[in-house]
Amino acid sequence: MLTTWLFIAGGLVQSLAPSLNIVIVARTIIGVASGASTVLVPIYLGELAPPNLRGVMGTMTQFALVIGILFADLIGFILANPTGWRYMFFLTTALAFFQLLLTPFLLESPRWLLGRKANSNKARFIIKKLRGFRYDEEVETEVEHYLSASKTQSLEADSDSSSSGGNSKNPMIEMFQDKKVRLLVISTLVLQVANQFSGINAVFYYSGLFFDGVIENPLVGTTLMGAINVLATYVALLLMDRCGRRTLIMWSSAGMF
Repeated sequence: MLTTWLFIAGGLVQSLAPSLNIVIVARTIIGVASGASTVLVPIYLGELAPPNLRGVMGTMTQFALVIGILFADLIGFILANPTGWRYMFFLTTALAFFQLLLTPFLLESPRWLLGRKANSNKARFIIKKLRGFRYDEEVETEVEHYLSASKTQSLEADSDSSSSGGNSKNPMIEMFQDKKVRLLVISTLVLQVANQFSGINAVFYYSGLFFDGVIENPLVGTTLMGAINVLATYVALLLMDRCGRRTLIMWSSAGMF
């Protein structure tokens, strides 16, 4: 909800900006909201989704993201001009306000609630609503799954803390000190950084310049690229659980190479 308000504020400032410097300030506000929501939404969906749909629900964030990029490209045909750009920027506020209207339908994460209070009635009510359970026994079985997973994590954390002398440390530092997961953590970070440095963001943001002089309307090239991105994400969505995450990453990395 906080990031939604940042989107609303940033969009308003951006659409009413009297100068380019104000636009940059507004883009910074929207950038903070974008970065935060990109991290929060997959975690939230992962904690709400049943185990068999967790991967698909997490990928839906990326699917929504690429659809949004394509939507922006299509809107550009109408509003990316000297008279319509303010209306185009105002769409950020309009969509965020629509998101704000939908927030009453958002449920708190039952995992988060149970992590703070194991006998939380609110968590049990949300689980019943999410899963469509009819009987309390079904709800309690799901609660046990959450609590067992949380207990296992706590025991592992206590074990790591004891082996390191019992000092409470920053979780990030602990991950780098744990030889069992250190390489995995580094690999994950490298994968994310490499994804940014591969140049895909530059292609999206400056595709108009790339296609300028190559085709008559550069926006057509940008839109085609956005459409291919949506298609590729949808294919990955279908193949995610069939082919495995690692296999798909390796094939897509080879394609980028």
